[in-house]
Amino acid sequence: MKDVLLVGCGAVGAIYSLILKRSQKARVTVVARSNYETVNAQGLNIKSRKYGNHSSWKPDRLFSSVQQASDRPYSYVVLTTKAIPELTRTPTVLAPLLSSPYVDDHPQPAYVIMQNGLGVEADLYKALKELRPVEEPKIIGTAVWIGTGMIGENVVEHNDFDRVQMGVYRPDQTITQNTSAESALLEDFAAMLRAGGSDVTVVPEIQRIKYSKNFWNAVLGASAALSRFPLTAVFRAPRNEFGAPGNSDTSAVPSASPLIAAHTIPFLRDALTELYALGTALFPPSEAGPGLDPDIVQRTLRNTANIHARPDAMHRASMLVDIEKGRPMEVEVVLGEVVRMAKEKGIAVPRVEALYALLLIVQNQLLHQYQEKKAVL
Repeated sequence: MKDVLLVGCGAVGAIYSLILKRSQKARVTVVARSNYETVNAQGLNIKSRKYGNHSSWKPDRLFSSVQQASDRPYSYVVLTTKAIPELTRTPTVLAPLLSSPYVDDHPQPAYVIMQNGLGVEADLYKALKELRPVEEPKIIGTAVWIGTGMIGENVVEHNDFDRVQMGVYRPDQTITQNTSAESALLEDFAAMLRAGGSDVTVVPEIQRIKYSKNFWNAVLGASAALSRFPLTAVFRAPRNEFGAPGNSDTSAVPSASPLIAAHTIPFLRDALTELYALGTALFPPSEAGPGLDPDIVQRTLRNTANIHARPDAMHRASMLVDIEKGRPMEVEVVLGEVVRMAKEKGIAVPRVEALYALLLIVQNQLLHQYQEKKAVL
């Protein structure tokens, strides 16, 4: 039995705290920052098609801050908060674990970063290297696919799906093989999640996987946020009238109108194609794999369209939900990082850059509103 600290009791954190507890391999401590009072008083009401319904569920221990939870050593610290560096950076969130007296009394745990976006591990890696230069930080990066949402402060709805791909974070992306120690670390944590019921894949190089996952958020999630409508507004055809004649690449993609078929869907395809061009430069074929899937653009567009064209489609992109609730979005790690990498590589991504530029306007307003609300409280 190992002690695991999970920071962030939102929709993702709630399900993975349940999974870790179900494994019977972990004592689970959870830090609920914004919803502590409600969860502490009432527990979590989890409604999961995969894991069943759990009323008033709580982990082994629950705290409102990392400081309170830093009373013991942990084998793993799992971060499931949203990555919004404009508000706070990971070393600040985890500061009690990176400073005295904790670092004097306890060895550093392995950190598992379960966040959307690119480069989300970099700040923590730098902080850990500054803390103990002779030690290589133990950071596990992940790509998480899960259908879950938080209703209110303590009601979590989860479908029948959760999947994690994980690998060791390394600043040097040319290293594409795990050492025996890295493999042991990854398999140990993966075994916990598998025992709890999750679908887990260990990979030798995680950043190319994270980049591939970011295709959807950077283009389709961003487009939903900017339009202020779910993706059904793009792909759900009236009266099941599918298709748009005259465009061979997208003619089979369901669309909401002929003009959307002629202009919007090709724009989405071209933005995804820009991401692919950058990705082939960032992640060329190596020992870790053949590079990016050459079908990723069409597959991402096709799968998204098929899901959101269904009459019963209910999904709302997380960026759209953030806007609707007046919360800052993960703009920098999802889009800003892509734009910066493209400039460094000298690769043009004008459509992606346009999405980023427009979302910055929305994000700026959300940040102002958030700070004003925080000042009042």
